Amino acid sequence: MITSPVEPVVLDRREGPYGEVVLRRHGELLQIIANGCFLMDTSDGRSERLLVDAALAALGPRERPSILIGGLGVGFSLAHAAADPRIGALTVVERESAIVAWHRDGPLAPLTAEALADPRTTILHGDLLAHLRETSATYDALCLDIDNGPGWTVTEGNGQLYAPTGLADCARVLTPGGVLAVWSAQPSGVFEETLRNAGFQQVRTEEIPVARGVPDVVHLALRPG
Repeated sequence: MITSPVEPVVLDRREGPYGEVVLRRHGELLQIIANGCFLMDTSDGRSERLLVDAALAALGPRERPSILIGGLGVGFSLAHAAADPRIGALTVVERESAIVAWHRDGPLAPLTAEALADPRTTILHGDLLAHLRETSATYDALCLDIDNGPGWTVTEGNGQLYAPTGLADCARVLTPGGVLAVWSAQPSGVFEETLRNAGFQQVRTEEIPVARGVPDVVHLALRPG
């Protein structure tokens, strides 16, 4: 007997200042689609968890570090960070109000309910670049999961984050010796060089093994100090 493939079911579709964002269910998976381009789903989460773990490992022993996560997504990074008792404060910046709503009282709520209830967690609805430029806060680590990474941006304007001016803003809000960790759907030697030219040190890339295709990676760099 031949079974028909399961078709995705749209759970919510919203128009925002950056275009259309869709949440859909495909079998057991929840998927986020932005302007018709697949961004992420709930299939795995290894790379999102590595984003946090690699940043903390690079940071080394530091009492109650303050962590900023750029991009809420399906919530893997937030949930993983909130489960770590070493973290003193956890801030998430997400510009899509729809994604925040799906986590607060929508289909993604079961993934992050405990993390959102954690008193260390603050969710900021806004543009990450604007936050980095305007905030007076500082962080021990920035864990950025924006778009598909520096070499493959879907939303216009996201590329500014990975340019010298965006990296200067990242360095400004990092404490001395703080860590910049950037998730990417593919490795980028060009971005590594941009990090070095922006003054970051100990630049390296960690790969997340996959069954086939190009591995996801986390780019890591330290602010001097």
